Amino acid sequence: MSPNILIVDDEPVALKSLGDILRLEGYSVATAENGQVAVDYVRNRYVDLMIVDLRMPGIGGLEVVRIVNEISPDTEIILLTAFGSTETAVEALRLRIHDYLLKPASPAQILASVRMGLSRREDKLRSREGYAPETPLDERVATVTLSDGTLVDLSRRTIRYGKKEINLTPAEGRLLRIFLENVGRVFSHRELVLLVQGYETAKHEAPEILRPLVSRLRQKLNDIPALDGAVVSVRGTGYVFEYKTKEP
Repeated sequence: MSPNILIVDDEPVALKSLGDILRLEGYSVATAENGQVAVDYVRNRYVDLMIVDLRMPGIGGLEVVRIVNEISPDTEIILLTAFGSTETAVEALRLRIHDYLLKPASPAQILASVRMGLSRREDKLRSREGYAPETPLDERVATVTLSDGTLVDLSRRTIRYGKKEINLTPAEGRLLRIFLENVGRVFSHRELVLLVQGYETAKHEAPEILRPLVSRLRQKLNDIPALDGAVVSVRGTGYVFEYKTKEP
């Protein structure tokens, strides 16, 4: 399957030209004409890499980066700008973007940066799979059937209950997988940030980083009787996951 790339720019000409360049290379490309459309897209679909314009009306490029880092931290981001400055470059790098390119960037520059970003993403994903080294990747849980017949498909990041289907973001899917594979285990905030987001954080920062993600997952699980209330807060420590599986 070809990598999914999202281009975010308020200039129609830039959207078309970048899209044409990447499609010719065999990539699957989507476009967003502003930051809000981009954020909504990433909340509901998996994106391997984004190319984001810095200056846009409404939600600007740096704010898009901040939001995407939270909801889909594995998505690599290339920031494009015609208004480069040391201040914005430093801020962009602080936000862990993959690359910072000045407009007009040549097709060769764009393609080289995209290839490097996708390679970096694959390296990060491979290294993170070591969070449960005793469980080979091909033997890890793929689906879980709950007490009311609900099917949780971790590979597709979907939850099916009756006629209802709930889609999870990549980060929500990783968090739910960790919980389902470790039912009853208490995780600290720092542990979960490392396992889900892939980086170490200070003890006092971890709860703030984790709270929005846990809140969104809980909201989705609230619609599933067997999972409503399954994510339990452990005061001063972190979270534990408790639910009942369907008996064979």
